[in-house]
Amino acid sequence: MKTIKTSGLLIFIFCFGAFNISFLLEKYRLTEDIIYENMDDSRASLFLENTDALTGNVTSSNFKFLSSLEKKFILLNNQLLEKYSISGEEIEKIATNIENQIKIEEVVSHFPDSEAGRFKAQAFKDYGSWLEGREPSNREELRNLIQNVADNIRDYAIIGTFGFDKYRIKDLKYRLTRASSEGPVSGNSIFWLLLCFGGTVLGGLLYILPNIILQKPGIRNEDIHKKPMSNRGWLGILTGTYLIAFYIILYFFHPYMTTWIIMVDPVSQALSGNPAGQFFLYGFIYTLVILVMGVRMFIRYRHSRYQLLRTVSVMFFQTSFAFLIPEILVRLNQPYYDFKNIWPLDYDFFFDNELNTLIESGGLGIFMLVWGIALVVIAVPVFVYFFGKRWYCSWVCGCGGLAETLGDPYRHLSDKTLKSWKIERYLIHGILGLAIIMTAGVLYTYFSGSGTVLGINTYSLRESYGLWIGAGFAGVVGTGFYPFMGNRVWCRFGCPLAAYLGVVQRFKSRFRITTNGGQCISCGNCSTYCEMGIDVRWYAQRGQNIIRSSCVGCGICSAVCPRGVLNLEVKSEKGRFGKAELLG
Repeated sequence: MKTIKTSGLLIFIFCFGAFNISFLLEKYRLTEDIIYENMDDSRASLFLENTDALTGNVTSSNFKFLSSLEKKFILLNNQLLEKYSISGEEIEKIATNIENQIKIEEVVSHFPDSEAGRFKAQAFKDYGSWLEGREPSNREELRNLIQNVADNIRDYAIIGTFGFDKYRIKDLKYRLTRASSEGPVSGNSIFWLLLCFGGTVLGGLLYILPNIILQKPGIRNEDIHKKPMSNRGWLGILTGTYLIAFYIILYFFHPYMTTWIIMVDPVSQALSGNPAGQFFLYGFIYTLVILVMGVRMFIRYRHSRYQLLRTVSVMFFQTSFAFLIPEILVRLNQPYYDFKNIWPLDYDFFFDNELNTLIESGGLGIFMLVWGIALVVIAVPVFVYFFGKRWYCSWVCGCGGLAETLGDPYRHLSDKTLKSWKIERYLIHGILGLAIIMTAGVLYTYFSGSGTVLGINTYSLRESYGLWIGAGFAGVVGTGFYPFMGNRVWCRFGCPLAAYLGVVQRFKSRFRITTNGGQCISCGNCSTYCEMGIDVRWYAQRGQNIIRSSCVGCGICSAVCPRGVLNLEVKSEKGRFGKAELLG
């Protein structure tokens, strides 16, 4: 067994290392054909106007290539701003020649009859129509009014019309990098797929299985408090740092992981018929991790039938509903859709582009729309009433699936203090409130066409929510902080759907964990392994039912109890509340 474990560790290190250094092996050659294939003709011509070392030559580094692209886009945008912006001299000329009342036609007559002049004239009509008929009290006020319009044109019109805004730059950097890739990975992606992903999975299984198989069924505490991986040691810190860096690159700098995306291209082509993207790579890795660590859960908790069934469930829903079915739908020319994802966790469900896609997709799209609304309005309260929030958080949810499998070695790191519980309570319900406000604004814009509500820009609100909550909290913090704060950081402190489920569970559910205080020996296993930060032993010692809204019903507390004190039960609502009510 020791030989198998050592071999597995060496295979894992080698293949995981190959995965991480693979992007250093590619070279990049940007050609005119690639530029025209990925840009419209006007922007491609603009890009090629000033030829430099970037076009036609080989760049040996991903970092250097992307840096050169970034500088090129900034240079072109600055040139466009200089060409199409209304200059100070033009503003002075207009202000000098206008007397009393402002007339837009008189203003635009001062621009030259050229391409740039005609753009300025039309842009001034579009952005300055509100000036028509105004009578400035003095020349300085007139200059300020014209300058205000000129600033709006510079900020919002020029780059969007002729240049490269931040969203287009982000997309183009990835597409140009991908199309320009030359090297061993892009030349033989199947080999690298098998080496990096297949080898890492094989090595990981060979390393983790002997340790667990040799142990007798049941849970012991001493190992988790001694290992550098599971007790905030150097290995855990390194793992957490890597996860945080991975999520930051995934969400904000994905062109740097182009080589990794190319690796999974064969899988994407087989499923959807399309090239892989950053989130296909993420979904592929996410699913593999849940499957591999799910095998670990099978063996570690093999003494508990409940845990075996629950692990099968999260593996099934992640593999089929979250990964395979959406990709197959795309191959069938249907909308990409995860049938198990529920608003407000699926915070963009009510965005205008999502609604338009579903409505325009015919019968199946309408069914998806109705299905999504029914999950929120009907399924959540009904299923929580009968089964508690565990039916989703511990049996279906992909976030919960990753937390229960990959995050299992870190579940004991959740803070059990009263202070932590108070922060959790206010933070998670605050994010639920923010999700409701954001969605209300989104729907108001969708039906009214107005982008502002009470002076608040709904587009900025949804963008900020996606950046700070959807990417920053759920991704970077939610997973990256496993080795520091336990495996349910997002579920405890941030998930708005968990908050919604918890409110229903707290006040209208038949689910509870019952305790038998007379049998409790105060070993502390239950509290140690509670991933949601609940001091289970406190309840067990007093024989009180556990009805906390944060409890996800994972059942690990029951699985690790040596005396059978804790039981997950579904009974009538009568008798749910006791002295523990104050800590709901």
